[in-house]
Amino acid sequence: MSIRVLNRAAAKALLVPGGILLFGVVALANSGWFTLALPALSFLYYCALVGGMLLAWRFHSSRTFLALLVLFLAQQAASFVAGQPYLPTTIQAVAVLIPINFILIALMHERGLTAESLAPVGLLLFVQSLTVAVFWGSSGRPSPLVHARHFGDPVPIARYAIVVIIAAAALLLLRFLLTRKPVESALFWSLCSIALALRSTEMPRTSTLYWAAAACILAVSIVENSYLLAYHDELTTLPSRRAFNDALLRLKDPYSIAVVDIDHFKRFNDTYGHDTGDQVLRLVAGKLARVTGGGEAYRCGGEEFMILFPGKNTSDVVEHLEGLRRKVESAEFRVRGNDRRQAPRGPDRRNERARARTKRGHIIRQLAEEKSNDALSVTVSIGVATSTESSDTESVLKAADKALYRAKENGRNRVETTSPVRRTRSKTAGIA
Repeated sequence: MSIRVLNRAAAKALLVPGGILLFGVVALANSGWFTLALPALSFLYYCALVGGMLLAWRFHSSRTFLALLVLFLAQQAASFVAGQPYLPTTIQAVAVLIPINFILIALMHERGLTAESLAPVGLLLFVQSLTVAVFWGSSGRPSPLVHARHFGDPVPIARYAIVVIIAAAALLLLRFLLTRKPVESALFWSLCSIALALRSTEMPRTSTLYWAAAACILAVSIVENSYLLAYHDELTTLPSRRAFNDALLRLKDPYSIAVVDIDHFKRFNDTYGHDTGDQVLRLVAGKLARVTGGGEAYRCGGEEFMILFPGKNTSDVVEHLEGLRRKVESAEFRVRGNDRRQAPRGPDRRNERARARTKRGHIIRQLAEEKSNDALSVTVSIGVATSTESSDTESVLKAADKALYRAKENGRNRVETTSPVRRTRSKTAGIA
């Protein structure tokens, strides 16, 4: 799977809300406005921690629940060693274990809060807690390699621990670019906040503020993930019908609505199966997501998509829709392995192979035909309508639907407006 370019939407998904929250906390910690007492900060931290765990339990988010559990254990370990005059080995152990645990959590499959999914990780965290306790018991003795520190000085994290934290942050960022899921972004920003908290262990108020920020980031990611599931289509990642209905409420005249339908989509499913149909949907959705002219694409069900053009008339969007139609038509779609699934097996297949050895010319022609049949093209029909001062969104949608039906009646793979004058016919491709 190739890494998609970090565009504006990806940058927004990465920064909001985790990045914005952490940057705000860093600015607050380094300003004169940070006057909240330690008991209040501790209360805020525990509220974020318990609230996040309850949300994770309610939404069956095992990864977020485990990340909050790791955060709690690390915070407890760091608070035990705060105030010691010599750099405790515990901080270094925690600084190494947290990023490793976050990477393991990021690689986990979401399987809900069940005993089978939580038991192995719980056992691992128990072993790690015992290891950290051993380090804590031996950290009270001065080490000739570590100089004494004054209370309030930043805790210098060992170089190898810094390398582990940076490597884990890079891997979490890479995984976010691959998945674009809020949990991956939350793990990245929470790890950054935890690193700042460990460095501020000897400053209890500042450290507690960063621990609370890390817990808040993880808790908010559950809300963000729920929003993503509610307002985005899981298969194509386009905004869903609920997002489309909300967008309709905010429209002001003039605006245009385009209805996009994949030509002969049912035949794709019937001929090649639903997996191939899903690939077709993702292909078309990828083209629609990059529509020009200020349009925003939505998947409203099945093979039907909608594109909203706020502030645009039909004349403003027709050329952009034509360009979109041509891009979909020119995108080559390949069905892999179809001939293998239909090939017979057993003795009959061996007999057929033996008989075919005497028909070399027929085999060459057959392979050439199968190779050409692997390449398919997908086309779309588009109907577009524009609002007037006296029209509502329902009437504009009906007009766009009528234009779509006219496009299908006139041969498909074309753009039709509410006026039947425009009839630009193009060669229909796809499955006939």
